[in-house]
Amino acid sequence: MSSATNEETRVREKARLPLAGLLALFTAGFLGIINETIPAGLLPEMSGSLGLSESVVGQTVTVYALATALTAIPLNAAMKNLGRRTVLVSALVAFILANTVATFVSSFEVLLVTRFVAGVGAGLIWSNLGGYAARIVPAEFQGKAVAIAMAGTPVALSLGLPAGTFLGDAAGWQATFGVVAVVSVALIIWVFASLPNLPGQAAGGHVPVATILRAPGVRAILWVVAGFMVAHNILYTYIGPLTVASGVGSQIEWVLLVFGVAALLSIWATGTYVDPHHRRLIVMSTVVLGASALVLGFVQWNPVVLYLGVAAWGFGFGGSATLFVTAGMRAAGTDGIQSVLVTVFNLSIAAGGVFGGLLLGGLGVSSIPWVALAIVIPTTLTISAGRRHAFPHWPQHDRIR
Repeated sequence: MSSATNEETRVREKARLPLAGLLALFTAGFLGIINETIPAGLLPEMSGSLGLSESVVGQTVTVYALATALTAIPLNAAMKNLGRRTVLVSALVAFILANTVATFVSSFEVLLVTRFVAGVGAGLIWSNLGGYAARIVPAEFQGKAVAIAMAGTPVALSLGLPAGTFLGDAAGWQATFGVVAVVSVALIIWVFASLPNLPGQAAGGHVPVATILRAPGVRAILWVVAGFMVAHNILYTYIGPLTVASGVGSQIEWVLLVFGVAALLSIWATGTYVDPHHRRLIVMSTVVLGASALVLGFVQWNPVVLYLGVAAWGFGFGGSATLFVTAGMRAAGTDGIQSVLVTVFNLSIAAGGVFGGLLLGGLGVSSIPWVALAIVIPTTLTISAGRRHAFPHWPQHDRIR
């Protein structure tokens, strides 16, 4: 009788998986990436309008990433007593303010300030997204919930960025910022309607960053995240030159589409299998990233090589955010690790862009995939060595607090 009752309870819990709330979190993550990457797709238009070189205007992306990296830990510590919905809405308000100003002001200096403000908002979002999702579902569905919430990242990279670029081409680059501001307003209404205002970390005891870093496996996870993301961003930032090197520079939108479709397949696979097969998926993801870098090392041979490498790369990358956030929360035993992960993610984004630029200018585009592969190899070995604490075969019992 008790067994039947428990089974009935599990069925009811599964039926009540809060999709509206999870999709609101998905959209928040989507906006975080769109905010970050808007200038990347509109550099020529912004450069012409502002009267500055593309390399200078590109620093609007760097400022955003640095703002996220520098403020994620201290700001989340300062807001630890606030409800999670309150923190999320605060981040969306930062998006609204920053993008509204960017819509109407053409001063580059002011634009940099707005980008910093938006980056601060992104730090709040990424530091709470996975933990928020994990806390609103039953323990056995935490991996799936985190996968849904974190899927906004690859979807924005594969579909949102081209859409924003198209809008900017059609209506002007400032119109894109305006649309993001309007969507942020609508999302605040959605968040209030679909998400509970869960208590902050103080309700369960705030865990200092130093304590989190001492938890077994956490530092290994952070090293893996750094290696994975630097390798990915060396490739992603300079996919244009790689496409040109393969002889199909005019097909960049199709190359990005292949990446996006493969990433979406990866998201589905991760969401389906992350709970019982987390370790296997994270090993596979990193190995596939390395294999794609190896294939892209021969990109100058034939355009088919480019498409094969990009497809493998998208599949390896798509579920990575879910896998790393899940690993971090399980190793640390608290969602407080998210702000640390956000810092490492964004420093890696900046490092990948700078390092890739140095490679492109010094050794040429052909060196980029090989350096990415060289970074992935020790990253994969670290995962293999971390089977006890960092990336174990996880027994499904303890719930993230």
